Amino acid sequence: MSAETGTAVVVARGLRVRRDEREILAEIDLDVRTGEVLALVGPNGAGKSTLLSVLSGDLQPAAGTVELDGRAIGSFRPLELARRRAVLSQANVVSFPFRVIEIVQMGRSPWIRTAELADDQQAVLEAIRATDIEHLLGRRFTTLSGGEQARVSLARVLAQRTPVVFLDEPTAALDLRHQEDVMRLARELAAQGRAVVVVVHDLSLAGAYADRIALLDGGRLDAVGTPTEVMTADRVGRVYGLDVQIHRLGASDRPIVLPLRD
Repeated sequence: MSAETGTAVVVARGLRVRRDEREILAEIDLDVRTGEVLALVGPNGAGKSTLLSVLSGDLQPAAGTVELDGRAIGSFRPLELARRRAVLSQANVVSFPFRVIEIVQMGRSPWIRTAELADDQQAVLEAIRATDIEHLLGRRFTTLSGGEQARVSLARVLAQRTPVVFLDEPTAALDLRHQEDVMRLARELAAQGRAVVVVVHDLSLAGAYADRIALLDGGRLDAVGTPTEVMTADRVGRVYGLDVQIHRLGASDRPIVLPLRD
């Protein structure tokens, strides 16, 4: 990647989003950096997916600014934007019964009539292998399970090969093994110098794989920092309204969050 590791490629300042007179996001300042996995966590309705949509340029805020590579994200033409960032949304909706291989190949469409077109075959092959969908390639997308559809949609995003990657709940429909695979993949992308933003509900997954965590509560940033800094029992308990224990994993000191049960 052209940017140095740790460079802020997406810079958001003063973000506000309102819907039906309700404030969904308020005064959000956040940077997305190369070489890092940034996890957005928080209770249901905290504004995680909305924030991801604003950071990726898919949603315009009521106030505030988002810059990508030092330029207002709203000034990019759609094709320009698609070459700089890829987005995996929660809804894996496909209207037509495309085959899986066709869905993955769609990730290469931003690169038509560019020199990168020569990389199509390799990019698609790597995405297929990374998401463990080789056995699904001849299937129709509409016949797949929710978890299979999620992995195919992730493969499309990976095939796009962009410097910035936004993943909205990529582990939600997956079994234990594939949850770990996806988060390891996010780490690999960051190791390549990309900037990765991922919405995650499982706090222990976020703690295990994220470089930084942004904890949202009621549309506001409660804390931003390393997993160790953000995930304290007092803070998690207050934001989620549930008493928890925080266990530290080995020498890495990565937090594991466990609810206190009777």
